[in-house]
Order: sequence, then structure tokens, then C-alpha cells
Amino acid sequence: MKLEPIDRALLAGEHGAAAGRAMALLVRYGEACGAERFIPIESAHIDGCLYHGPSSIDFVERFVDLGGKVRVPTTLNVAAVDVTHPGWHCGPPDIIAQQKELTRLHELLGCLPTLTCAPYQRMARPRRGEHVAWAESNAIVFINSVLGARTDRYGDFTDLCAALTGRVPLAGLHRDEARRPAVVFELPSIDAARLPRDLYFAAIGYVVGRRAPGIIPYLRGLPPDANEDELKALGATGASSGALALFHAEGVTPEAADMPTVGLPVETVSPAEVAGAIASLCRAVEGEAVAAVCLGTPHYSMHEFDLLNKAVDGRRRAAATEVYVSTSREIAAGIADDDAFGPLRAFGVNIVVDTCTYLAPVVRETSGLILTTSGKYAHYGPGNLGRRVALMTLERCIRSAETGRVVAP
Repeated sequence: MKLEPIDRALLAGEHGAAAGRAMALLVRYGEACGAERFIPIESAHIDGCLYHGPSSIDFVERFVDLGGKVRVPTTLNVAAVDVTHPGWHCGPPDIIAQQKELTRLHELLGCLPTLTCAPYQRMARPRRGEHVAWAESNAIVFINSVLGARTDRYGDFTDLCAALTGRVPLAGLHRDEARRPAVVFELPSIDAARLPRDLYFAAIGYVVGRRAPGIIPYLRGLPPDANEDELKALGATGASSGALALFHAEGVTPEAADMPTVGLPVETVSPAEVAGAIASLCRAVEGEAVAAVCLGTPHYSMHEFDLLNKAVDGRRRAAATEVYVSTSREIAAGIADDDAFGPLRAFGVNIVVDTCTYLAPVVRETSGLILTTSGKYAHYGPGNLGRRVALMTLERCIRSAETGRVVAP
């Protein structure tokens, strides 16, 4: 690899022993990627802050011992547990102290304890064309696709090395040629798919992820008024079903107009295929007991809370059915301080912070379905939690929570 003066200085330890160690790891990573040189980044988002075992702590603790500090603004992804509500945690109790320690160590390095999988919902967001090093699958696909910023798929430990050096190899989706689409999907309209809008985007993401694993698709036919929460749902579900890291949507996403599509294979997504995706993610039987409704995967935005607040206004949930919504600390604080969200509190909505409930078990009732509006949750929840999960519209989730049983669509 060609190293610039800053790269050589970092590698030699001139910017501290921690940065030198991180740069040495990145050089090996860059060589494995076939990169020719490094580029600077403007920010980082760390996934290694989610506790997976002793190695999680060992890795970051070494950089703390070496006096390390991040060189770019750096945010933290979700944790393994909501440490502010330990009484809700239904998993191993010792993980709470371990997660607290892991978060503390990252803070000592200068990371911001945002603890959200949707850092793009904050005011400071990457600009189009800006290079960053972000981990967390839904965040990667969102900023690449919806914001037009550039990140490769960074995973645990590589992300922290990038933050400590402010440098990454010029590889993967940082490169112009790697961002070009390889296939065009002709999509059915919402009317043709005959799906409610809040199921349509999850279903499209699930199908596209399955049919284009690891490649860049160009989507033709998405509604031009698709909002960020809908695109978030599409990207998160596609990242779950097929490692989607970037999509271009004609007339919707910022880079789509610049992407050549002449000569690309064109594939049609049928309404039946979209309906089949929903059927595979919702095997609920009408009348089944509902243990909980879990929302916020990825983390709920303020707009989504507004919609939920309106949906539950004047209604009451069944005593045996819990409702959990995952979000960031920042958004949760805004909800708590706003009297307008009284309907949420009256309905008994529990707001989970710092984690996602498909990772951190919080549902106390051990039998019955878990309902969700998230394709990502419906995809991962059964394997992670060992529970049956069903994807539904928000309206059907709320009606089911009222009765404690799965209601008709």
C-alpha cells in the first residue's frame, strides 16, 4: 500500500501508541482488501460497543491502557442491554455490569454514548460524498443510500481502529466504481402490491435483499414521496435478508440519477412475491395469545413516535400484553418531557433505550407471540430469542395489544 506522511506518522506512533497499534491493524486490513492507499474519514460509528464476551472488553481496554483518543467524532451503536432499566432485563444478570464497563471504556477513548442503531436521526449527519467509517448494518445502508455518504461495511474492532486513526483503506463502497448498480428491479406499486404502506417497504427490502445478496440494486417504482422512516425500513430489512449495503431508488435517493443502468439485467418483482415475503414473516394465527408488541428496530424516530401516539390515543392495552419501543436516549428524553405524549403513557408503552429488544430479552411472558412492524425484527427475532414473531401493520399490532389476541388484518 502507498502510505502518505500522515499514515507513516500514525504507524510510527508519532500520534500515540494507541493510534500506532490501530494503524498497524488497518494496514493489514487494507492489504487484505487490496486497497492501494488510505483516505481520511469525517466520523465513525462503533458496533464493537455491544458486549459479546470478554474479547469485547479486552480489545478496547488495550487502547485505553495505551492512552488512546478517537481522532474524529465517534458515536456508539446499541448495547447488549438497557442498563437504565435493569429490572426489564430477562437475560443473564451479569451482562449488565459487563456492558456498563464496555461503554465506560469507549467513553474514555472519547466516544459519544449515543447507544443507538440509528445515529443518522441526530442533527449532525454525514453529507453526500463524505467518507465515514460506520458499522451497524442498517446505518450503513441508510447513509450510503439515503444520504449519499460513503462507508464500507465495517465490523467490530475495525471500526474502532478507524476512529482512533481517522483513516481507512480506499476500498469497497468508498470507491466510485463499487457504488454502481449491478441489477435493475422493476417493483410493483403500493396499489399493485395491495399492501398497507408500512408493510410495503419492509416487504420490498426483504425481497431485494434475498434476490441481490451482496450486490448493488437499482430500484425502479418506489413511490417518489417515500420518507426517511420508510427507506430506513426497506434498508434495514434488506440488510438482514441479504447483506444489503447500498441501493439506488429512481427519483428517490441522491445518487440514483447519476447511475448508469443501460445494459444492466432487468428483473421484475411481482406482487405475489412481495405478498409471499410478508407471509413468510407473519405466520400468526388469528386468536393466538399475544405476549408483547416490540417496535423500534431500527430505533424509533420522533416522527414514528408521533404516529404511535396518535394510534393509541383513547385506547387501552390488555393487561397481559406488554408494549416496548426501542429508541435513542435523546429521543426518549424528548418524549418524557413532552405532555403531548400522554396517550403513550396511558397505553402503557415502555420505552427501551441503548439496545434493541430482538437482542436484549425484555418480554416477561414466556408464551404467546411477539408482534412487530419491523422486518428486521421479524427476521432475526426467532433465532435470537427463541420466540415466534409476526410482522404486522402498526394498526393491527395495536388492535391485537388491546385484545391480547391476534386480530384479523
